[in-house]
Amino acid sequence: MLAYVAPIIVFGLVVFVHELGHFLAAKLVGVYAPRFSIGFGPSLFRKRVGETEYVIAALPLGGYVRMASREDETTMAVLEGGPERRPDALPTSGGNAAGRAVDDHVGDAHRGKDWDPDAMMPFGPKPVPPHRWFESKGLPSRLFILLAGVTMNAVLAWVVFSASYAAYGRAYVPAVIDSVLPGRPAAEAGLARGDSVAAVDGTPVRTWTEVVQRVSSAPGRAVQLDVVRGGAPVRIVLTPRAEEAADPITNRRRQVGRIGVMPRDSIAREPVGVGTALSEGWAETRESATAVVGVVRGLFTRDVAMSNLGGPIQIARTSVQAARLGLEPLLRLLAFLSINIAVLNLLPIPILDGGQVLLNVAETVKGSAFSVRTRENILRLGLVAIGLLFVTVMWNDLSRLAADLLR
Repeated sequence: MLAYVAPIIVFGLVVFVHELGHFLAAKLVGVYAPRFSIGFGPSLFRKRVGETEYVIAALPLGGYVRMASREDETTMAVLEGGPERRPDALPTSGGNAAGRAVDDHVGDAHRGKDWDPDAMMPFGPKPVPPHRWFESKGLPSRLFILLAGVTMNAVLAWVVFSASYAAYGRAYVPAVIDSVLPGRPAAEAGLARGDSVAAVDGTPVRTWTEVVQRVSSAPGRAVQLDVVRGGAPVRIVLTPRAEEAADPITNRRRQVGRIGVMPRDSIAREPVGVGTALSEGWAETRESATAVVGVVRGLFTRDVAMSNLGGPIQIARTSVQAARLGLEPLLRLLAFLSINIAVLNLLPIPILDGGQVLLNVAETVKGSAFSVRTRENILRLGLVAIGLLFVTVMWNDLSRLAADLLR
């Protein structure tokens, strides 16, 4: 059962945490936020609590927080389930891409069952005070709201990675040789199956990753291996063969050292304390973010092909596969997806948080807000960029799916 609901759990939680960051930040600085929505399009569920309406929408491919603003709301109305007002209602004022605006008109001709005579618009007749508009806040407060989403995603990744380490321990492949390839430096130097590598160039090692890192960094240079064979220490000196290898992130070719050995197919686990779990969780969060940045950079330098990108279908398939392997792989996928969302939202694309940060900084430097038309044009540019990206990842997803079905 977990495998089938895994995509909803993974993507839903990541989106929820992101939007919760924007929402809490808006509340903390006093911006009126009448709607908190998970998903876009028609509402499947909505309930107003206090001054905020909480919504679950039909398209669970994102979410938003609607905030009070003096700008025109129509630029994002389609994405956010339509404007708050009805087509025949009086004009409204609207919002920015951090979260769109609310109605601030009086005298709505159609008062629904949720109409509250003591509430602010759009739930009642009271106008939204100007000091509760997004634009009325200083630049630090606006940046706080805009960056709160990605911050929450980074925190979620750190917490989940740390919880994984605390619950399951630190997993590693032991530095034990399973096979030696004939004619390679290891075989020529006398390494044998079952040898346990204890140190490389005098530096103690315990995991296979540590062995690979040290050997790879010494192409064409003599390396000293201290191994344990049958309980007795053995010292072997060999020279890793220089070979071309592709970087797993950027796909760039580089020289690495290879000696021709393979590890045992086994996983060991080392229990860790809370402090170590938090430290390891933070280290993995940082490494994951660096990896995502590397991929994004590789896309611009063409070291990473666009065909490597995945979209909603790929996320769903990966989530199902992870869930079938157990809770730990699913948790780690959730954390990695969360840090992906954090990094990608910082891209300087107008519809994303990073683009809105640049826009707000630019307006502050300019000394005045851009015109509605300028903002609309900037937003359209962002929508085109996101649309092209969405088409690309969906094409990649469908191509992979078709290839798998034809196998």
